[in-house]
Amino acid sequence: MSRFVVPDEQDGQRLDVVVAGLLDVSRSRAAARLAAGDVTLAGRPAGKQQRVRAGQTVEVRAAAPAAAPPAPPPLPPVRYQDAHLLVVAKPAGMVVHPGHGRPHGTLVDALRGAGVPLAAVGGDERPGIVHRLDRDTSGLLVVAKTDAAHAGLVSALKRRQVARRYLAVVQGVPPNRRGRVEAPLARAPGDRTRFAVRADGKPAVTRYVVLDDVAAGGSGQHVAALACALETGRTHQIRVHLAALGHPILADTTYRGSATLAERLGVSRIALHAGRLAFVHPITGVEVAVDEPLPDDLAALRDRLGLRIPTGWWEAIDHGAAGATAVTDATDTADAEEGPS
Repeated sequence: MSRFVVPDEQDGQRLDVVVAGLLDVSRSRAAARLAAGDVTLAGRPAGKQQRVRAGQTVEVRAAAPAAAPPAPPPLPPVRYQDAHLLVVAKPAGMVVHPGHGRPHGTLVDALRGAGVPLAAVGGDERPGIVHRLDRDTSGLLVVAKTDAAHAGLVSALKRRQVARRYLAVVQGVPPNRRGRVEAPLARAPGDRTRFAVRADGKPAVTRYVVLDDVAAGGSGQHVAALACALETGRTHQIRVHLAALGHPILADTTYRGSATLAERLGVSRIALHAGRLAFVHPITGVEVAVDEPLPDDLAALRDRLGLRIPTGWWEAIDHGAAGATAVTDATDTADAEEGPS
């Protein structure tokens, strides 16, 4: 308990102003303490607008100790590391950095908890973060330890010199076994958490190759495994582009994915995996190429469905003729990662 006697020079001032000065906090914080009943004036509870009188006693109850933040999650497997950067295999379910509704339990927390030095670029919430993966997308992510590495990686991304390859399992089978989706993306009207193909959006290009397709467990519907490559890096790009083609990713209910089919096939998260990451090291100039096998849940899905996915599946997207081009209409399709932060 803090006790304070109002001096002559503060006679007539509002109580919240006096308390703010006493505690060296903002007026809003002082008002919150008053509203919580932590402050009395002359032995009685008082409102923030009450005027004090010289000689009155202001008492402030000690604030409850702030709850300790939860322990950081374990660091995901590190697939490459040196003094400048590291590549981790993010599990599905882990958010990359703190944000609205997810202040703790992120990849950034895991990196800090493990004592990994991080580039200051990005501020306190996104230190070292160069690009993101959605929460339910698994796979490879590069993190910068130094500002120089961060600047070099961001520049390489903008110049499309970072190869990012994804494995997606989708509903149905695209009519073209090899295609290129070129469709601008913007936030969906009325829902800023979703994106849509829109004429006023930013340019976005995704290439894909159908690796295999099978009938989905007696449902009469087929599913297909696709190798996908980003030519641009817009948020939710692969998810929106494939949904706009009429082939949403399994379990992606945000973008037209069937919850019924996902449940029937035992898919509990978006069937999308970042399995290949390759770039020229921004400091040493050496090529870095990292591959990540399918995690257990997607490997089990592959086996249940009998999908034939070759070990080096990403090579299918990097070789062969350009094939057919699939360009979606640039219209408002709000119901139609991954990208840099």
